[in-house]
Amino acid sequence: MGQSPRSLHTMSDDTLPRSSATPPAMAAQAERLDEACAERASQWMSAAVDGCSFDTHLFAKLIAAREVRGEWVLLGLSQTQWDGLVSRHFAGALALPALPGSFALLGTAGLRGPADSAAAAAAATATAAAAAAATMTLNKQEHVEFVSALRALLLQCVNPAVPLGDADCLASIIAHACLRPDHLWRDLGLAGRDEVSAMLERYFPSLVVLNVENLRWKKFLARQLALSLGKEPGPAPGCPGCQDYGYCFPPVA
Repeated sequence: MGQSPRSLHTMSDDTLPRSSATPPAMAAQAERLDEACAERASQWMSAAVDGCSFDTHLFAKLIAAREVRGEWVLLGLSQTQWDGLVSRHFAGALALPALPGSFALLGTAGLRGPADSAAAAAAATATAAAAAAATMTLNKQEHVEFVSALRALLLQCVNPAVPLGDADCLASIIAHACLRPDHLWRDLGLAGRDEVSAMLERYFPSLVVLNVENLRWKKFLARQLALSLGKEPGPAPGCPGCQDYGYCFPPVA
């Protein structure tokens, strides 16, 4: 598929309430990280089977975000899933990153792959401690249960027109990204809400149409998961660490 799907949810996160302006130091760090991710995604695209494919561009960004940040474990893929993803989209890759023993949540700690730029290494080092601190306070069993259930929910809503192997990988990647403490588009390493919308519309359209309130995507996914399980809607595991948590989930008076 050469063209991106037309987004039905075009409201940018920038138009939604923000808790405060980002401090200059954090903004500069985020900019360096974005540049490093873009550079690494470009390297993945140099090995692409189809350089015009929407899906290949998407996975290049998703992989680069985890690789540059040193968060391989949050890619959430098994070795079989990873091998299949690479063979379908990046068969020209000559040197693959050193992989953990398992990408699964209960596997070994994530390893930083060989992103070549100094900027990538610096950005990953600068963010690793913050990312770890933001997630260490959450119960690991809660992570496992949330990821497993959200992945299953997403796979119930797969677009039959997309490759099942890609949908399977993407469901894992999205579910694991919800463990990070930020907006989903940042967690995934995408450019904004519109890219998340396009991704979800292509792969999980029957779920997207339920977002009639145009909720932020992570909040929406957590809400739909809770409702599907007969539970009271609440935040995703990573939400409490987000600077805008108070806007999405204001205190009850």
